Amino acid sequence: MNWQTNVPLIAILRGITPEEVCEHVSALMEEGFTAIEIPLNSPDWRQSITDMVKTFGDQILVGAGTVLRATEVDELAAMGSKLLVTPNTDRAVIQRAAEHGMTICAGCATATEAFTALEAGAQTLKIFPSSAFGPAYIKALKSVLPPQVPVFAVGGITPDNLADYLNAGCAGAGLGSDLYRAGQSVGRTREQAKKFIVAYTDAIK
Repeated sequence: MNWQTNVPLIAILRGITPEEVCEHVSALMEEGFTAIEIPLNSPDWRQSITDMVKTFGDQILVGAGTVLRATEVDELAAMGSKLLVTPNTDRAVIQRAAEHGMTICAGCATATEAFTALEAGAQTLKIFPSSAFGPAYIKALKSVLPPQVPVFAVGGITPDNLADYLNAGCAGAGLGSDLYRAGQSVGRTREQAKKFIVAYTDAIK
């Protein structure tokens, strides 16, 4: 995934069901989102990811989050999932995803974890939970990381604070409960998506 030519915002649809996922993803795409993450602690995630890969996989980056095991990586690769997001720094999971040629956004919090993830094959780093560390911490962490590595802020990102993290050097962000909460309407998803797109566009002007 080239985050320089696509909107670098990952929509995290935790808790979404197969019955509703298509409508929400369609709304997100219409607002400009190009990366969708369905966490593996969502109901019937296998069906949701399979359906989204078949329906939208040639247009956007569709993948999974909260991936904890290498066996899950193999299963996701067989489904055609292209994006893999982890909450932690697990070398075995990252290496397996790299072997499958996936776009990997590896969760980390410290310099040690960040370099471990990069050495294992991650192309993108996810600082989680970002709201607990704040933009100043991420800016300091980035000073020791390879400048070409995209860093994403995840956890507590809102339209109001997105610019703070981008100004701290983040390439983009993963958007969770402020974008989507399980059971919310498609209209609410679209409304929040618009706010995030506006916030991103304003921040990079």
